Amino acid sequence: MSTVVDIDAHGTQHCETSALGVLLRHRGLDLSEPMLFGLGAGLSFVYWDGKNMGFPFLGGRVKPFDLTRNLAGRLGLELLVQETTSPRKAWDSVAASIDAGRPVGLQLDSHYLDYFGSKIHFGGHLVALYGYDDHNAYLVDTSRQGGAVSTSLTSLAEARAARGPMTAKHRSFTLAVPENLPAPHGRIVPAITACAHAFLDPPIANLGHRGIEKAGKLVRTWLRRTENPERDLPQAALLMEEAGTGGALFRNLYRDFLAECTDLLDNGRLRTGHALYTEAATLWTEAAGLIKKAGESGDAQYLEQAGSVLTDLARVEHEAMQALSRLGSE
Repeated sequence: MSTVVDIDAHGTQHCETSALGVLLRHRGLDLSEPMLFGLGAGLSFVYWDGKNMGFPFLGGRVKPFDLTRNLAGRLGLELLVQETTSPRKAWDSVAASIDAGRPVGLQLDSHYLDYFGSKIHFGGHLVALYGYDDHNAYLVDTSRQGGAVSTSLTSLAEARAARGPMTAKHRSFTLAVPENLPAPHGRIVPAITACAHAFLDPPIANLGHRGIEKAGKLVRTWLRRTENPERDLPQAALLMEEAGTGGALFRNLYRDFLAECTDLLDNGRLRTGHALYTEAATLWTEAAGLIKKAGESGDAQYLEQAGSVLTDLARVEHEAMQALSRLGSE
């Protein structure tokens, strides 16, 4: 058995920030999960639908691994990424890192992991690998999935080799923290303004505040979009609330990030953004609840109400990001 020593193996709310936390704490950099999420400019929105999809997906963050790249670039971390089409090379690479005493981040499809509660294909899932033996791999996942968990080496290989939306070619990565790392808090304003500008000026109408406005229109049609509304609508609401957009995850994380920032910076626009994202987090939870009720009851009025809430959310988040985009111009 090979295990990295001195691992703080607790999971947090979001898979990517959980993995980042493990890797960075091992290197002596301990930042809160909201601070990791915010400095990585992780907040976004996407309304994602297509002919090959069973049901639309509402996503509340940037694309998988963009947060990691953003964070490394902003803080000057040394990010080493490995990708390969060879399962053997992929395993040899991560095993060598573990044997050398370094935990490794992995991107994979969560569907194949033995411990994963919801067997849905998601190729953008990230975990931290901190040990292995002849049969199992030892990982840190989110607290919802159990924190420190294990899965068979066979299932891990399947998860890493999966192909489909958001997957990567056996992607693994490590992070190193330079000795002369400047105070991360000094990078707060550039991180916030970059996130705000991307949200306010998305390249397509499915993203950012325009995507939320589009969701407000299209969610009203969801009973006609599915042959199994009692399954698909509550599932969409669950993903919104606990795995994607809603109050229990990304909007709460960004709200808490902004709250941390207000303790460090005395800025009226920052306080405005924090107040508006506090409101937005509550509204997302309300929208998810209405979508769930629509699926359970088959009553379209709940989707009309959810559409109205999402329209309000597009306005609230647009106003918040307008304030935050001007942080550096005072």
